[in-house]
Amino acid sequence: MDIREITHSELVKHIAYVFQDSFLFNDTIENNIRMGNENASFDEVKAAAEAANIAQMIEALPNGYQTVISDSTGLSGGEKQRIAIARAMLKNAPVIVLDEATAYADAENESKIQDAFSKLSKGKTVIMIAHRLKTIQNADNILVMNSGRLEASGTHDELLEKCALYRDMVSANERRDSWTMRKGDAV
Repeated sequence: MDIREITHSELVKHIAYVFQDSFLFNDTIENNIRMGNENASFDEVKAAAEAANIAQMIEALPNGYQTVISDSTGLSGGEKQRIAIARAMLKNAPVIVLDEATAYADAENESKIQDAFSKLSKGKTVIMIAHRLKTIQNADNILVMNSGRLEASGTHDELLEKCALYRDMVSANERRDSWTMRKGDAV
């Protein structure tokens, strides 16, 4: 169906979003996850948290799922992302938009987020916006944008073969990933 023929309210029902800066409301963790599906049972909320690799952290909090999220809650960026992923899982929309969803994650959280993405994306159409190439290199189709214009599209291997800009981006990412700091290096 042509997207222009779908009302905005109907379209929103079919898309779940996980943004770079996941917004969590000043409410309980349970209610933040339940926003994906207001009719979900507590067991469904808990199952979504487990699938998003965040249940163990939630359950370790003094008030568990009833913990109210605030500035003093002390959630890391990766933990907030996984709560947002649980919300998207609970919504169970056929289209998922991931906008730089691992940008602020440390290595441990990024691994947990990537695992959660794998579960979230099964049987879905996923639109992933990312600068970290390892985040997208297994995608079915990668679009390379340059100054707002489509430069090329294809799989990772196809783009390595046919797109100089993509090769340059991969090379730059590999150089960045190989950086190390030694004792005494200037910062």
